[in-house]
Amino acid sequence: MEKKIFILDTNVIISDPKAIFNFDEHDIVIPIVVIEELDKFKKDMNQVGLAARSFARNIESLRKRGKLVDGVDLDSGGTIKINITPENVDLPGPKLNGSYADNVILACAYKITQENPERDVTLVSKDVNLRIKADVLGIKADTYRNEVVNFSELPKGYENIVVDGEFIDRIFETRKFQLEELQGTPFEGAHSNKFFMLTDKANEQHQAVVRIDPFENTLVPLKQFKDVWGLRARNFAQKLAIDLLMDDRVKLVSLIGAAGTGKTLLAIATGLQKCLDEGKYTRMLVARPIYPMGRDIGFLPGTIEEKLKPWMQPVFDNLEYLLAGYDSSSFGKMNDLMNSGIIEVEALTYIRGRSIPEQFIIVDEAQNLTPHEIKTIVSRAGENTKIVLTGDPYQIDNPYMNESNNGLSYIIDRFKDLSIAGSVTLEKGERSALANAAAELL
Repeated sequence: MEKKIFILDTNVIISDPKAIFNFDEHDIVIPIVVIEELDKFKKDMNQVGLAARSFARNIESLRKRGKLVDGVDLDSGGTIKINITPENVDLPGPKLNGSYADNVILACAYKITQENPERDVTLVSKDVNLRIKADVLGIKADTYRNEVVNFSELPKGYENIVVDGEFIDRIFETRKFQLEELQGTPFEGAHSNKFFMLTDKANEQHQAVVRIDPFENTLVPLKQFKDVWGLRARNFAQKLAIDLLMDDRVKLVSLIGAAGTGKTLLAIATGLQKCLDEGKYTRMLVARPIYPMGRDIGFLPGTIEEKLKPWMQPVFDNLEYLLAGYDSSSFGKMNDLMNSGIIEVEALTYIRGRSIPEQFIIVDEAQNLTPHEIKTIVSRAGENTKIVLTGDPYQIDNPYMNESNNGLSYIIDRFKDLSIAGSVTLEKGERSALANAAAELL
């Protein structure tokens, strides 16, 4: 196979500091301006700064093998080179401002493409505008695909199928089917914890909902819950979500849905039920990434609690709503539970390095997390800890993420075949008629 040349943009390295090791036997070029951009980020105490520092350590280890400007061999069989391209490279069309890093990267890619007409040269960037400019200049460009998933093909968590009425009757009679008996059917090869709405082909009113139980390798009916902490499921998808949330064997539950579909409310209601009523977990930890204004909470005045309040208010709103049905003084009850440590609300900034056993963890707005951040969070889970991820991949505040490369989509794709994981997509809004109209029309 002919070795290709890949030129990496800064955002590729920010999203994955180990990206340079993921191009197999091909050659990698890092424009010097990318190193300069990363140098500006290295002191930031956030994921971008962490990525810049991690990449610097990787490059430093490779620098010991030889001169980076000449090219250094990688263990994969390829090479990595730091390219110093003059800012005055003549590009076709109007002269581009050389003070912009993107234009210097384009100049680098253009020069390498011209110097290597016999080789496949590709500029790799997560910046769609840079890829468009590259295309205009005749430079081949592509996105970084190591962490990209096909969002349209992510499992919704359920499927509608038509079956014989006798099969539905047997489901109700036996309460379970061994999957070995179902070879050659749509159930064979289905991902773990997937639900099916079964409809009698002779009678549309004759239906049953079943789930793949990977722990017993069976097909079982949906468990019916009257309510969870006083909260009743309002639609089909919410019933499926509650089944997964209430199953202590399923350690990772991912809920995808637009605003108002009940993701966070269902998760918090289940956490209260499991921690306070059933005693399955010692505490409920609710966390959110801090991305709305692109700042760390240290820029705001006050104590940690006061700084967190603007970002955590949606969580407090849900807690108050649920506790109102439990105690007339919901605000006082919430303060009591938080002061006792049974409920903990905090920013994800402080979760790194912790080991968290025996807890029900809810990560809200998980679509704003990178795959690396999701890995960091899930790897904190100790013995008998359950993690619930909620989010809407179409509503992302993180400038480096989209619906296909964010941590929530990534983990659903990677964990879909694990018995301890399950996901459900909630599509119907239940907040109010006004909220539903806004979601559909605006």
